[in-house]
Amino acid sequence: MGGRSGCLFCSPSFTGIKTKPLSSYTFPSFSFTFSPHQPHSLSFPKLMSQPLTLNSAPLAEPDTDSSAAPPLFDYHSIDQKLLENIVYDALVWSTLNCLLVGDKSVQRSGTVPGVGLVHLPLCLLPGPFPESHWKQACELAPIFNELVDRVSLDGKFLQESLSRTKNADEFTSRLLDIHSKMLQINKKEDIRLAIVRSDYMVDEKTNSLLQIEMNTISTSFALIGCLMTGLHKSLISQYGNILGLDSNRVPANNAVDQSAEALAKGWSEYNDPRAAILVVVQVEERNMYEQHYISALLRDKYHIKSIRKTLAEVDQEGEILPDGTLSVDGQPISVVYFRAGYTPKDYPSESEWRAGLLMEQSSAIKCPSISYHLVGTKKIQQELAKPGVLERFVENKDHVAKLRACFAGLWSLEDSDIAQKAIENPELFVMKSQREGGGNNIYGDDMRENLLKLQKAGSEEDAAYILMQRIFPATFPAILVRDGNWSTGHVIAEAGIFGTYLRNKDKIIINNESGYMVRTKVSSSYEGGVLPGFGVVDTVYLT
Repeated sequence: MGGRSGCLFCSPSFTGIKTKPLSSYTFPSFSFTFSPHQPHSLSFPKLMSQPLTLNSAPLAEPDTDSSAAPPLFDYHSIDQKLLENIVYDALVWSTLNCLLVGDKSVQRSGTVPGVGLVHLPLCLLPGPFPESHWKQACELAPIFNELVDRVSLDGKFLQESLSRTKNADEFTSRLLDIHSKMLQINKKEDIRLAIVRSDYMVDEKTNSLLQIEMNTISTSFALIGCLMTGLHKSLISQYGNILGLDSNRVPANNAVDQSAEALAKGWSEYNDPRAAILVVVQVEERNMYEQHYISALLRDKYHIKSIRKTLAEVDQEGEILPDGTLSVDGQPISVVYFRAGYTPKDYPSESEWRAGLLMEQSSAIKCPSISYHLVGTKKIQQELAKPGVLERFVENKDHVAKLRACFAGLWSLEDSDIAQKAIENPELFVMKSQREGGGNNIYGDDMRENLLKLQKAGSEEDAAYILMQRIFPATFPAILVRDGNWSTGHVIAEAGIFGTYLRNKDKIIINNESGYMVRTKVSSSYEGGVLPGFGVVDTVYLT
């Protein structure tokens, strides 16, 4: 399990794939009335709710002759002139609907809103995804929500399962130190709030939906997932008669609304109308617009104030009042929403660690708490896959069976037989570290060399890794758009299903499947974090 996941890989330039800059095209002038074609459950702040009309010379109606339609999903066969128009319309839609991030080539883009904007790297049209597996993933969400909560309450299990990892991984060790201090003072989290995301691929060899990881902290791209749904529905409504696509086969998506609702209901359960929601952010954040959007929903729909602070700012401005209230710059805090804190890079000094401990000791609701954070580590994912462990936390036998059905093979490097098999057959395994944020998986010859090195060292450094079964999903042709350029390639997709969970003592207030996001990457690559420059955002087309 993990934080901000990045299990796919796609080179930033899509090396070896046909590319063509849009600046080389000549586009016709056109006129249309803009409609975002968002699913009905996605609501926008007022500034985005009004239609926008662009007036210029009209664009000719597209040729609807069925003979022009390429075979379903064979996007590489789309007529080039038609493709140019679709890409152009996709970029216009992305700009009008804020499917944007800060451009990393612009120095201030991660700190100053509105500076250096660029569209998200995206898949132009959705790829096929089996509807039966989609329903399976959605049905698993509330079961996983409950599992995360149950495991979080077993402090002994968390500490013991991660004890070897603590000796090998300094970051995990520091997280465990905070958790241990909460156990020592018997700190109870009566109100527990989670916004999680479980990521899946469909293994072509076994036709099985298999979980990549569970993300329990800073689960990003709720808004991006909704916007991509809107983009693909819009493009299909315009071009679907040519392409043979039906926009109703792209699932509706309300991830950002449900994330905001979970935070708002957590705020309500805290029951202090003076309090604000604290959004803990990184010093530089190119994806700040998604975070600001959630804050806008909290303000406009729920009349809840939110403030943004880095960990260092929380250390400088924060204190715990005598009644346990967290106060930051004089503002009482009801909910701490972490959009940072999942990677060692977020803790460059002791100041950030002091902030983490301070927030954990307070009465504020943490999203996530340190216990929920630890449940998301890959080592806990591997421990839960062991025979008999799930039954420790889940009484419902049907739920146990559904969870086990989606578990890929997961092993500790302490298992010398499995480690040897991975050395002999590196193409069948992935070596995963506890690090989050993308680019941390090890494959092929690199994995073999690392395993041999760890065996020779004979230390506990192997506890910083797990081995996972390599998943082989089906590939499909796609058009990928990055920095205004389009590329063709054969890709694979990873679907992330969001879950929201809120509990106050014995009362479950929310336990929902809460929308989705999809990342796609070139099939020949390994990692897929979108913002690091590897993958692209996408949706699915149910088949």
